[in-house]
Amino acid sequence: MDSDLLSEVNAWIADDPDAKTAALLSDLVAAGDESTLRKYFAGLLEFGTAGLRGPLGPGPSCMNQAVVGRTAAGLVKFMKEHSLTSVVIGRDARHGSEIFEKMSAQIFSGAGLNVSVLPRALPTPVLAFAVNELGADVGVMVTASHNPGSDNGYKVYLGGSVDGVLYRGSQIISPVDKEIFAHMKSVQSLKSLPRGDKWHTLDEEIVEKYVERTKILATRPGELKIVYTAMHGVGTKTLQRVFHRAGFPSLILVQAQSQPDPDFPTLAFPNPEEVGALDLAIETAQTFDADLLIANDPDADRCSVAVKEKDLTWRALRGDEIGAIFGEVIARNAHSGTLSNSIVSSTILSKIASAYGLKFEETLTGFKYIAKIPNLIFGYEEAIGFCVDSMTVNDKDGISAALLIAQIATDLKEQGKSLIVLLDEIWKKYGFHATEQISIRVTDISTITNVLAKLRNNPVNEISGLKVLKIDDLLKPANSLPPTDGLRFILEKNIRIIVRPSGTEPKIKCYIEVVNPEKSIALSLLEQLRPSLRELLS
Repeated sequence: MDSDLLSEVNAWIADDPDAKTAALLSDLVAAGDESTLRKYFAGLLEFGTAGLRGPLGPGPSCMNQAVVGRTAAGLVKFMKEHSLTSVVIGRDARHGSEIFEKMSAQIFSGAGLNVSVLPRALPTPVLAFAVNELGADVGVMVTASHNPGSDNGYKVYLGGSVDGVLYRGSQIISPVDKEIFAHMKSVQSLKSLPRGDKWHTLDEEIVEKYVERTKILATRPGELKIVYTAMHGVGTKTLQRVFHRAGFPSLILVQAQSQPDPDFPTLAFPNPEEVGALDLAIETAQTFDADLLIANDPDADRCSVAVKEKDLTWRALRGDEIGAIFGEVIARNAHSGTLSNSIVSSTILSKIASAYGLKFEETLTGFKYIAKIPNLIFGYEEAIGFCVDSMTVNDKDGISAALLIAQIATDLKEQGKSLIVLLDEIWKKYGFHATEQISIRVTDISTITNVLAKLRNNPVNEISGLKVLKIDDLLKPANSLPPTDGLRFILEKNIRIIVRPSGTEPKIKCYIEVVNPEKSIALSLLEQLRPSLRELLS
């Protein structure tokens, strides 16, 4: 075995606070399994604007106590550099989340910080709310959101202003991530770090305040029959409280998915956007002849909606469709404010803003950017992330979004309409916006790099027989947006295509939008594009 690798592995084992992961590495050393060790020692798991996200396992390239401990220590150094003194920590119910939360609290406490911990596993929006409500400088959420059950993660929020950026309880942006990562890499030994046990475990009052603030989004609750799934995550109890307090009848739960289960036994991928993820929920909706189906991802910061079509079949609405519904309803009732969506989302929101005389801002992908928009009254990204009440939660919030879509559906039912009818009205007003995401999961991250390099070095002139009019390299943006890894293709017939790596999963993503007054024409063009785009991304 390579002597340098062996030396690195042995040093890591000696400093590993988790006997289980240390033993796994020792077994690999004893077996002489160099190839597996190189996988676990392929560099420190990178900390980015989305924090940490990766598979549970031993060594620096996975999520484990040793890596989380270094992250907490790196965050301590960052906080002290910026005179930040208070932190609140939350967690979901995934494997490892509770111990990662406790380890973080110990390291923060040992560093002399003022530490608060949420009372139990709770939705990410409650953590984002708590940062502002408590006036904390920093928030930490231990979660891998909608990633597979084998993953976990670590998200960081800032409470006030840092380096001239007003965060107000939103996720970090660059260069904060780079600063924290540099500090992580500088940690020599976890065992030498002081550990404390002085932190404040918050009581249910913080959850109660979130519920009370959120419930007011429902102004005229009705007798809507709603099916809900938490996808084995932590959303059920909090969402039930919000709906009950708002005056809605009891939700119909998808029982097999209603309680937290880190193994996600009924789902290959606990992401409402994945094909088949809502099958069990749709079966439940059909059984109970429901009016509406709502799904949260496991940490409840995203919201999926399924509806009955005119032929009584059920389908999940795309994120852009939900965004159009929220945008139209919020805009028509607003006197001022700004609407915002990410660059990969539909252009429909900009048209809605213009129609109602409101401001519109386009951002890079991620709520970390949307949340920084001043006077935000609605923001969304096509990956079913919605901010409908930025003053309560300055981040995407799947619970407030669920309540508001329920209220909109209730109002429409009283008018003899439905969400589908409202969508038809929106398309008639602004033109049909056909959008679709092609997502390809890879086993080797270099595949994504190679695909983007191929597209940059050998630009295409046409896709599926449709002429490419313009290619924008988003690493060299022409507008005011910061650079990001991705390409935007403008095609004839009002077609836009964006290709980029996923920020949270090993996927390359392709976002398509076709705008046409005629729905049939737009959908036909979308169908025409699919095979060529899949080939282009392979």
